[in-house]
Amino acid sequence: MSADHSRADALFFDGNRHLEGGRAAEAEGCFRQALTLAPDHAEALANLGLLREQAGALVEAEDCYRRAIALQPECARMHLNLGALLTSQRRLVEAESVLRQAIRLEPEAAAGWSNLGVLLTCQQREAEAEACCRKAVALDGGYAKARYNLSYLLLRQGRFEEGWECLEAREWYRALTRHFTCARWRGEALAGKSVVIGFEGGHGDMIQFCRYAAVLKDLGAAWISVVCQPGLKALFGTLSGAAEVLSWEDEVPASGWDYWTPPMSLPLYCRTRLHTIPAPIPYLKADPVRAARWSALLPPATLRVGLAWKGNPRFHNDEERSLPSLDLLAPLGGVAGISFVSLQKGPGEEEARQPPPGLPMVALGHLFDDFADTAAAVASVDLVISVDSAVAHLAGALDKPCWVLLADYLTDWRWLTGREDSPWYPERLRLFRQPPGGGWPPVIAAVAEALKQWSQARGAE
Repeated sequence: MSADHSRADALFFDGNRHLEGGRAAEAEGCFRQALTLAPDHAEALANLGLLREQAGALVEAEDCYRRAIALQPECARMHLNLGALLTSQRRLVEAESVLRQAIRLEPEAAAGWSNLGVLLTCQQREAEAEACCRKAVALDGGYAKARYNLSYLLLRQGRFEEGWECLEAREWYRALTRHFTCARWRGEALAGKSVVIGFEGGHGDMIQFCRYAAVLKDLGAAWISVVCQPGLKALFGTLSGAAEVLSWEDEVPASGWDYWTPPMSLPLYCRTRLHTIPAPIPYLKADPVRAARWSALLPPATLRVGLAWKGNPRFHNDEERSLPSLDLLAPLGGVAGISFVSLQKGPGEEEARQPPPGLPMVALGHLFDDFADTAAAVASVDLVISVDSAVAHLAGALDKPCWVLLADYLTDWRWLTGREDSPWYPERLRLFRQPPGGGWPPVIAAVAEALKQWSQARGAE
């Protein structure tokens, strides 16, 4: 081995140490130096590709992966990295070929089967996807990603018994495990006991699953605390079953309760099935004082429709679930007798203040301080039209009719498969789905026609 290759190896190992320590810039510097000395160092190329992918430099990341594979075509891990990158870019045909090559190289590795399962799920080839996820679990029962990927399929199909079990493989509530020192609730008797429901996921997740506070109360719990995001604290003060609401900005004790639980584990231990989803609508309430404030800003004597067209941009599938522009909703302005109200907070706020021609609206979202304000505005309208975001869950929890616009690509499991309604919010949510292959214009056209019929029916009342 040449001296340059020896120094390149040393730099590669230094880069790995930085990588393990979370020092991305230092790791990248080491890998680049190693490649200056040894341009054919495949492992350094692969790791540099990983860092560039994490930095969002996808073209450079793909180039690194492909060069590494050309140097070491028998390395399954490099194919897995490239396959995952291509999947994230929706280059699914290319990704499938790359992932199947990884499996051919290491047929007994769970990661390859799990990643292929994700790709097939994206293509809605659900039977094949399930077989791949189950193969991964059979190969490595401890591989959490495979069990989580399987949970998505099962829950989307309404196969809740096994789906909730597999959902326990999720990792995002681990901070609760480290924080609370009391016992975790796993279905024990609750008569006279106290329980704290921790927070996990986004605002929509918390709004959907906070309903289980009332379920725990019915099971005999004497005291129920809920920990949530700061923006939900005031709203959750109206939550049925909760005696105390804390936000993560408060000093949340590590103990003082008999049990703690993540909210998304409650369906498992409450034995929720498709036909037993607890739906005591409403389980949240709007503040009447705040509602009167927003109502006073809205046009009187017309039907009011609240709009929310964007979700949290950090959500993994937000590019698909959110509308790229408010302009897409312009056809709704052609329906007579409707006053539109923007419920959009954060992304989309500025669009609401300069709406497209023909879609006049009152912009409220930029005035909201928290979800209690959003709830009060929702209470002031007759109908909500929303993408898959926290606003849709909020409307359902408040017992407000809501039409939800759903993407075809990776539709979230909670909306199930092929339904136009939601058992989580019965008789309140109506689902409008993109056609196979995607596209928002057909959805908006269907909503515009439904809105016309709804307006005419309301006018006849």
